[in-house]
Amino acid sequence: MLPRSFFERDPVPCARDLIGCELIWGEARGIVVETEAYDAEDDAACHTFSRPSARTFVAKHQPGTAYVYFNYGVHWMLNVLVKGNRQGFVLIRALEPVAGLEAMILARGTNIPTQLCSGPGKLARALGVTGDDHGRDLCSDPQRCFLAAGASLPVAVGPRIGISRAMDFPWRFHVPANRHVSHFRSQDRPRPSHGRS
Repeated sequence: MLPRSFFERDPVPCARDLIGCELIWGEARGIVVETEAYDAEDDAACHTFSRPSARTFVAKHQPGTAYVYFNYGVHWMLNVLVKGNRQGFVLIRALEPVAGLEAMILARGTNIPTQLCSGPGKLARALGVTGDDHGRDLCSDPQRCFLAAGASLPVAVGPRIGISRAMDFPWRFHVPANRHVSHFRSQDRPRPSHGRS
């Protein structure tokens, strides 16, 4: 299980280093293949920019806590709180499923493996993440946690997607050419990461 200290750092390097880690959610397991970083202090795309409740959440909770919200009244989104020199969230955008596929298929209504968790809303539905998981400690429950990466994976870096503000920040990280990412492009290539560290 990843210790709390893993999340006691800035959002950007934490988002980068979560790539390749394994998320356990009950019987379901998946390799994290896509994340995005959100900075609580001066990032117009972060909930803390416009939501006092998000700022209160950051102040009151420990790093490694799940921040779950309902996006556009359609999808739940799973984030993890991180608190280093800078504070913020890491959005878990996509997983490559490795266990619990039967339940994921039933929840998602598709048996296409690359469609089960290839986006933050899809993975939340596949895993059964809901608002009841908001505030869950992901560093204390072996049934709801992250495991350290089993192997180092290449990482591509680019701007975040699906937002309308601060779109140019290169804070989206994903495994290049992995068909489980939310916006798969076969021409993706890894390149050095940039941003605050």
